[in-house]
Amino acid sequence: MILYLDMVSGISGDMALGALVDLGVPLDWLKDKLAPVLDGFELRTEIVFPSHLRAVNLHVNVTDDTAHRHYTDIRSMIEGADIPEPVKQNALTAFKKIARAEARIHGKDIDHVHFHEIGGIDSLVDIIGTFLSIDYLGITRVEASKIPLGSGTIECVHGRIPVPVPATLAILKGLPVTQSDAKTEIVTQPVPAIVATLAEHFGPMPEMEILKVGYGSGKRDTGSSVPNILRMVLGRPVEQEGENAHIFRDRVMVVHTNVDDMNPEILGFVMDRLLEKGALDVSFGPVFMKKNRPGTRVEVICLETDLEELAEILLTQTTAIGVRYHLCTRMILNRESLEIKTALGRTQVKKITDPRGRERFVPEYEDCKAKALAHDLPLHEVYARIQAETNPLDRDQALIIQNQGEKN
Repeated sequence: MILYLDMVSGISGDMALGALVDLGVPLDWLKDKLAPVLDGFELRTEIVFPSHLRAVNLHVNVTDDTAHRHYTDIRSMIEGADIPEPVKQNALTAFKKIARAEARIHGKDIDHVHFHEIGGIDSLVDIIGTFLSIDYLGITRVEASKIPLGSGTIECVHGRIPVPVPATLAILKGLPVTQSDAKTEIVTQPVPAIVATLAEHFGPMPEMEILKVGYGSGKRDTGSSVPNILRMVLGRPVEQEGENAHIFRDRVMVVHTNVDDMNPEILGFVMDRLLEKGALDVSFGPVFMKKNRPGTRVEVICLETDLEELAEILLTQTTAIGVRYHLCTRMILNRESLEIKTALGRTQVKKITDPRGRERFVPEYEDCKAKALAHDLPLHEVYARIQAETNPLDRDQALIIQNQGEKN
């Protein structure tokens, strides 16, 4: 499924959640999913008609006004939350983007960043609720229009500051923006981090079959000539003539560099850092450089929005003095993250559909590792057992492995 964010008049957390509810996310479901993670809030919606357009106006009523939290507090809260792994990782990524921006602006270490407005319950609801809703709707690809910016000044805990506020600009660095006629802030924290985490591309609406359109309403008078709404368009990819319905195309950045004067033990650390920061794939390969020196080619595949941050890691964590990158179109099989019940407990798997429409399920490594340790089983046996429950063709192999383990 594709989601297109049409930021007609900017975007805020309540506008995003309102549009997602309008697309079909049940409000009671959202409350139930957020309740074990957060308390001190209530959600309600109303239907409004800005400029005679029907939209959902979502309200986050805060009953616990604890608004000052450190980044480490929020990170621990999310890491310990009982939410799907993709939701957790997206939320951690978004808050890390916010913390990094705040740390740079205020000259502090990232772990000691003190969130003010965005440390409150309402901001946590906005971020985690948005990612939960994206997961609920089965959205696998997000694209967006250019991000419109407001003008003027606003009051915050640090005094009167210009719009867009410094932290918003820092998070939007590397993303396409455009000016609007709004006389106030129309891209409010923490939403820039949500958009930067989710959106793969920015520009016109992609080719797709439109299934549903949702509208979220803002609450302030922006002074703009357009209504204060966010439009979200939900659809599925259009099958081109001659294309297979189970093969999708998208665009990614391919970044690479060569190193020949570095302790190779460091490369493992670099790979971990790149993957933590959002790289889709990292690979190493042997190369011969000038003067026939053996070296290592480091190649990173990432979204366009993550290019700058990942290139910075390569230039700071390795001895490379330059990187090369280009935009690449790739073909990928249709895949979906699921949580299934197995004899070893609930397990995260990827459902992959091949070009002929056949499905296979691949267990996630971290879940298998945890179950191997919890049940004192070899990792390969955990894989085999879970695959046997999801892929009927693997059952005989799993029985053979299990029987061998009993004999030993």
